[in-house]
Amino acid sequence: MVIENKRKAEESALVPSHKKSKNEVALKNKNLSVLQAAPARTSNLFAPIMLLEGHEGEIFTVEFHPEGQYLASSGFDRKIYLWSVYGECENISVVAGHTGAVTELHFTPDGSHIFTSSTDNTLGLWDIVTGQRIKKYKGHTTFVNSVQGARRGPQIMCSGGDDNTVKIWDTRKKLAVASMNTTFQTTAVSFNDTAEQVFSGGIDNEIKGHVDTITGLALSNDGSYLLSNSMDNSLRIWDVRPYAPMERCVKVFTGHQHNFEKNLLRCSWSPDGSKITSGSADRFVYIWDTTSRRMLYKLPGHNGSVNDVKFHPNEPIVVSGSSDKQIYMGEID
Repeated sequence: MVIENKRKAEESALVPSHKKSKNEVALKNKNLSVLQAAPARTSNLFAPIMLLEGHEGEIFTVEFHPEGQYLASSGFDRKIYLWSVYGECENISVVAGHTGAVTELHFTPDGSHIFTSSTDNTLGLWDIVTGQRIKKYKGHTTFVNSVQGARRGPQIMCSGGDDNTVKIWDTRKKLAVASMNTTFQTTAVSFNDTAEQVFSGGIDNEIKGHVDTITGLALSNDGSYLLSNSMDNSLRIWDVRPYAPMERCVKVFTGHQHNFEKNLLRCSWSPDGSKITSGSADRFVYIWDTTSRRMLYKLPGHNGSVNDVKFHPNEPIVVSGSSDKQIYMGEID
């Protein structure tokens, strides 16, 4: 359009003016007040809630990278997905190699590798830059349900499986360096802070206090407390310090549900230890305050059992993986 050729309005031209009624002004003010009431953002996520899709099967395990820029997920489709946390949460890479479902994964403390446990009876160590499996660890004779790594010192792992054993692995060697028998299947394992002890849980309820299978274990960041999740629909905090009183169960939390699916629902701590979280077969994400034991959040969105939930290492963000093949990442206060 050429501006010079535009016809000018006559000096006597009238511009129609609409005077707003009192009702219109009130409605506008009401809309403004609704906009202003929107909750303030608490994180650097692209949106308050982000949906990550791409898995072809149930998601059993999720975890943030130690630096918080990425997250990893895996499950029934046997593939390890690496995602960007910020921006539009693009899928960065897909790594394959296991021939059975991946039951649990964790980053190494320096964030350079991922270790996994699988129903193909093996564990794996993966380079996240090249996407290649560096080591394949054989020794279990049936499903490996859980794996956990040491926080410092020599890189070692512990694992537990349906073959009634808990095994210790030096990541530099292919065979287990130690093996301990359990009475029944082991479904969850964790090191203590110095990796000198191993905590294990299974269908024999060896962590006394629970009355059904233990499906998840997580050590607090300061190494003083152990969190356990069980099919008896309770989360418990245990004092695992060397000179703690005989009654080591210090707190019990309820609200989430296990059901007939008998999934291994995991649990985790916030970085500062002020909150704990757990998935639930009722499709909600639950978050509790560890001091008051009050339920802070019951978050909807999933259409299947929520199997794993983790806190971001630096921001008020949680990520959840579900049997509905979806991952939700959202900010909290």
